Amino acid sequence: MAPSAPAPLIAVTGGNRSGHAPRRLVALALWFYGARVVSITPKRPRLDMEPDAVVITGGHDVDPVLYAAAPEVHPRYDRERDRLESTVIDRALALGLPMLGICRGAQLLNVSLGGSLYQELRSRRVRTSNRWTILPMKTLHIAAGSRLQGLLGTRETRINSLHNQGIARIGRGLVVTGRDLDDIVQAVEAPAHPLLLGVQWHPEFLLYKRSQRRLFRALVDAARKRRAVLAP
Repeated sequence: MAPSAPAPLIAVTGGNRSGHAPRRLVALALWFYGARVVSITPKRPRLDMEPDAVVITGGHDVDPVLYAAAPEVHPRYDRERDRLESTVIDRALALGLPMLGICRGAQLLNVSLGGSLYQELRSRRVRTSNRWTILPMKTLHIAAGSRLQGLLGTRETRINSLHNQGIARIGRGLVVTGRDLDDIVQAVEAPAHPLLLGVQWHPEFLLYKRSQRRLFRALVDAARKRRAVLAP
């Protein structure tokens, strides 16, 4: 009997001092679907590693210098993390790795592809609250025929919200596949890519919902397919 193929290796990025709980939940979801998980942080960049897929997790706001804009607000930035994750994203894009960007990760993915961000969303909210919550309190409208619709199995669902910033100009190769009731971008994807998805909410806090777990399963499946194709 031929030996079974090794489990796909998925890199999960994060900061040095924050976001440990969300990262553990992401790792748990990926492990549940059969992946090996390695954490990447500025202190442990592990840039010599060759993962089969990448997750860029949430955290501090993205520094506007990355999309050539002057600061409009004064949140906390993590420039060391910005540099590391920009490098990870660029390498993943060059190699065609499956990638999931969560909240800040979706924003940084968009910026890495030449897009820009709204630095604050409070002034753009009319029909939705600006309150942060891990509970699914916001309505998401999903584009018909999108990969996201296929994964979530619906055109409308409820999501959580833990972000100050949002996607403005869309990056190269990306299309918007989800918006909230204020028409703020909540999801982007790249139709030409095996799996390149950015979501503005935090699916790791919604793992009790099967539809949200499918995002992580899809990433593991895509990573497994890539590993199988490249196997000698």
